[in-house]
Amino acid sequence: MNPQVLIIGAGPTGLVLAISLAKQQVPFRIIDKKDGPGQASRAMVVIPRTLEFYDQFGFAKDFIQGSIKIEDLSIRVEGKEKASFHIGNLGDGLSRFTSPVTYPQDEHEQFLLQQLNELGVRVEWNTELLSYQEQTTGVEVTLRQNGEQTTSVFQYICGCDGASSVTRHQMEAEFEGGTYEQEFYVMDLKGEGAPIGYHKIGMSIAAEEFTVFLPVRSGDTTRAIGVLPAYLKEKEDVTSDQVVSFMEGEYQIKVTQVNWFSTYKVHHRVAERFQQGRAFLVGDAAHVHSPVGGQGMNTGIGDAVNLGWKLAAVLQQRGNTSLLDSYEIERKKFAKVLVDTTDQAFKRIVSTSVVNKTLRKRIIPSLIPLLNRSVKVREKLFNLISQIRITYTDSPLSSGDDKHNQAGIRLPYTALNVDTLRSLDWQVHIYGEADTELQYFCEQQHLLLQAFNYDKATKQAGLVKNALYLVRPDGHLGFVCQNQDVQLLGEYLNLWGISSFRR
Repeated sequence: MNPQVLIIGAGPTGLVLAISLAKQQVPFRIIDKKDGPGQASRAMVVIPRTLEFYDQFGFAKDFIQGSIKIEDLSIRVEGKEKASFHIGNLGDGLSRFTSPVTYPQDEHEQFLLQQLNELGVRVEWNTELLSYQEQTTGVEVTLRQNGEQTTSVFQYICGCDGASSVTRHQMEAEFEGGTYEQEFYVMDLKGEGAPIGYHKIGMSIAAEEFTVFLPVRSGDTTRAIGVLPAYLKEKEDVTSDQVVSFMEGEYQIKVTQVNWFSTYKVHHRVAERFQQGRAFLVGDAAHVHSPVGGQGMNTGIGDAVNLGWKLAAVLQQRGNTSLLDSYEIERKKFAKVLVDTTDQAFKRIVSTSVVNKTLRKRIIPSLIPLLNRSVKVREKLFNLISQIRITYTDSPLSSGDDKHNQAGIRLPYTALNVDTLRSLDWQVHIYGEADTELQYFCEQQHLLLQAFNYDKATKQAGLVKNALYLVRPDGHLGFVCQNQDVQLLGEYLNLWGISSFRR
């Protein structure tokens, strides 16, 4: 079949979009100007919402086997532990995946490549986008592949090509934001000391600097991320030995080996638009963030999942083209919120003001014990770091509520209701009993109907007995109705031209 979509960029975002399309039987090509997968471990943290998407794709279990689950967080100030926090069960009752994991980006990409290869798709390396021209019925794309120029036509193109996106430049979309003056370092090392632990994130604060230590690569290597100390940031060609000397002196660790070291500037930017006609920006091409919270790569993967099912629906005539307009509405809003919140957090972490020094060295560590005792605070923290808090309640795709749950939220988790999401298709959920009329309607529409017992777990999740929940392919609620009103359900489906993949 002729490829209908061109994916530009084979990082985690592009690979997840490719897997989504392949699983939904959409023909596409995926290209990357590099000669092969990345070799640097860069993005490390994989959050529970991403693991939920991988569970929908059917490979979360295998992915987790290669990861390291984060169980604890410790904060050390001037070499002394000021607070510790157990996060291994932070998401109990909220998700199948209760805390973040670490998985080096190069290994992460290799894992996704393997999944894609098993679906019969190969990345076209040494292939770059030169230009594109939108036409009435498609997009004419000019590529350079292994030194030779070629031209092809696709229905849609997706720029997953990073912060320096050629797609974005071709789109002439402004990349609004800025660059922090501080310079970061990142290092993969082997060593020992109090901040370092196999299932632990260690945050060490000293003077104006801080470093975060994370376990990587089966526990025998540690990732260190921090702000260059003031006496080094003016030097050219800062070496790993200089940074190691600083860390050993300030953080009471002993480094025996450095496997990788780099310095870099941190940007915070959001593209003025994520879509122009038949072209889309996804992941870092659309937004970049400070590394606070490890949210950047995961947000890009969320973009890919959101766009993937919409492209499949439109291309397979299972949804109106207006579905695609909701991509920017849903994802840009969250990207802007994330940039703003991580920007504020980052500024507080690196600020030299007396107020912020006191905040990070005394006040925050003193509040950590409260997190261990308060169930509600722990739930709010998990909602924040896991991205299960992302809602599309303002989306035109979201309609209705049951007085407790508004359309657009992620389907509340009950342990028994998530396996059905692996269909990657629209489905109706009833927690109680489905009316005969609804059963007949779903049968005629080839729409998957799932009826679950209304029990204690369902009630705790906030789901309403016998209410109707129409669940989107990405696990968010599209339509909610307190009673099983088949007419309203039909009107919603007709408005968006939605039909089942099982049709």
